[in-house]
Amino acid sequence: MRIATTLALMTGLFGAHAFAADGATTGPHGETPTAASTVTLTAEEEQKIKDGKFTAALVWHEMSEYTNAVNAGAQDEFKRLGVEVVAQTDAGFDGARQKADVETVLAKNPSIIVSLPVDPASAAAVYDPARAAGVKLAFVDNSPAGYVHGKDYVTIVSDDLFQMGSKAAVAMADALGKKGKVGYIFHDADFYVTNQRDQAFRKTIEQDYPDMKIVAEQGMADPARSEEIAQAMVTQHPDLDGIYVTWAEPALSVLSALRSAGNSHTKIVTLDLNEPAALDMVKGGSVAALVADEAYTIGVTAARSAAGAMLGKEAAPFLVMDSLAVTKDTVKEGWKASLNKDVPQSIADALK
Repeated sequence: MRIATTLALMTGLFGAHAFAADGATTGPHGETPTAASTVTLTAEEEQKIKDGKFTAALVWHEMSEYTNAVNAGAQDEFKRLGVEVVAQTDAGFDGARQKADVETVLAKNPSIIVSLPVDPASAAAVYDPARAAGVKLAFVDNSPAGYVHGKDYVTIVSDDLFQMGSKAAVAMADALGKKGKVGYIFHDADFYVTNQRDQAFRKTIEQDYPDMKIVAEQGMADPARSEEIAQAMVTQHPDLDGIYVTWAEPALSVLSALRSAGNSHTKIVTLDLNEPAALDMVKGGSVAALVADEAYTIGVTAARSAAGAMLGKEAAPFLVMDSLAVTKDTVKEGWKASLNKDVPQSIADALK
């Protein structure tokens, strides 16, 4: 997912964040979530969009497994609605490059831009030319600081973050028989996506599983330190039954630490789909479950909301997807539901 390749760079870029203390996801600016399934278009509205001959540009922060799925969802929905995609860009997670990308695609006069801002704190300067040109802006995960919903942009589409963290806790409980000692490696940075997911895991364990205890915890600001953190954790607590890791790439380093220690007992639960982690899971290794969002549907929803805005339809400020816990038994279905494609061949082969 997007966390995999970008979050190490994002640390420190975000100011205020919203915590899900009440057990519900909130948006980057404290928005109340609305289910993505509420975004609908009538047959008449769809025909008006087709008749409008609108165009769109997809201005991405970077391309990853997650972004590819979001992009595919947006591409497919725009095609279904007769909206021509005239440009697609990849900023390589460089804010200056994303600004240049916006300027470049504006030469093609798109009616719509769907994008994930590299740095919301400074992104207003990136998108201001598009806003001034009357382009409808729909964002994934966050919006530029100072932008006002309904005036400057159509909507933000993201995950049901609390649900993801809570499902990770349930998956851990299922893996451990609802009892045992748990390690907790959380993202030690001010980033609302991981903050809410991590907190939901902890809250669900503490509230719903009295025979499970978080006995070791460590924040991780730099993903490169995750193996070191895991090594220290299992050295101090060799009897750990499970470790929660804030997202999938650091979880691979935790997996490496367990292997180096000859530890085949401790189970790992993490968030986001990742081929090496899933391969370990289907081979009966340490990874017990991966909790994923519906990335393809995020793209569909962003495109549909933006297209509807061309007719004056207002979308809710913060739209969220459901999530799913992917295990060895459900990996084929989960991969399809999340990314709208089949599992990688390596996983398919391991399942035979």
